[in-house]
Amino acid sequence: MTSVDVPHSSRSAVLTVSDVIEETADTKSVVFAIPDDLRDRFTYKPGQFLTLRIPSDRTGSVARCYSLASSPFTDDLPKVTIKRTADGYGSNWVCDNIAVGDTMEVLPPSGVFTPKSLDDDVLLFGAGSGITPVISILKAALSQGRGNVVLVYANRDEKSVIFADELRELAAKHPTRLTTIHWLETVQGLPTAQQLARLVAPYTAYHSFMCGPGPFMDTVHAALAALDVPRARVHAEVFNSLAGDPFTDSAPAELTEEDEAGAATVDVELDGEIHHLKWPRKQTLVDIMLAKGIDVPYSCQEGECGSCACTVIEGKVQMDNTEILDPEDIENGYILGCQSHPVTDHLRIEF
Repeated sequence: MTSVDVPHSSRSAVLTVSDVIEETADTKSVVFAIPDDLRDRFTYKPGQFLTLRIPSDRTGSVARCYSLASSPFTDDLPKVTIKRTADGYGSNWVCDNIAVGDTMEVLPPSGVFTPKSLDDDVLLFGAGSGITPVISILKAALSQGRGNVVLVYANRDEKSVIFADELRELAAKHPTRLTTIHWLETVQGLPTAQQLARLVAPYTAYHSFMCGPGPFMDTVHAALAALDVPRARVHAEVFNSLAGDPFTDSAPAELTEEDEAGAATVDVELDGEIHHLKWPRKQTLVDIMLAKGIDVPYSCQEGECGSCACTVIEGKVQMDNTEILDPEDIENGYILGCQSHPVTDHLRIEF
């Protein structure tokens, strides 16, 4: 029995596991009950993720991000799906230990891997457990949108296909809108960029979303580039293991008068509201927004999860860690709020 009683930070909450579903031999889904007083905090968009606090004998705990495989429109409760990996401490711990009735500490939903409009035609790529955020988008688009949905789903073999029954049911329910293309390594080998480009050539006007192992996503990127799909219509979800602890409240850095005097100014648009702020050069954008009590989206504060991604509309920043962003993302003005410091004296930023 795994039990947590009190959250370690003001942002996290303790949730009860209401169901554990064995999806495949090495994959389980964990469903969380959400008390009425936490429903607003745990409202989520399709494609977002939860961050779980997982006990560790060595460090006390580790934080791991797992995508929501549920849809906020068709599923009553949020569900994360976790596949074992050979050296994955978090995934193996969850699959070995979590049971119905256990409690876990969880951060609210986060992430920007979500369509701006569910009416768009979407081309979805998933490999292995990368199907998790993809199926959330797929179900949301089919239930709420009007566009077509094409899914390319790669797996090692037929037994590895997560959500196989659910995908069959959705295909039967939406025969004119959903096209599912399975790619099995045991049958077709690993997909090449040329093969994927031929496969998805009819769908180049669609918005593309991809999640899976790095080599698979590199192949998808190459296929879409060969088809001249604009980078603005290509969205990738990337997770790194979090080294720090997002389940602690971090105190704002102390600033000197010199820091304040040399501060930049920034106009930040978040949820339709514009905030006019001073931005000291030593602090990150997330730091200054938290200090002002603004509910900025963030999770790890290490530049490893992408929760705080936003766009520079005017001005220039310097980032400490850019590993999770593609060079094309940076060229298009995407930044990580938790890693960014102002370079110019005035900036305008949109979340």
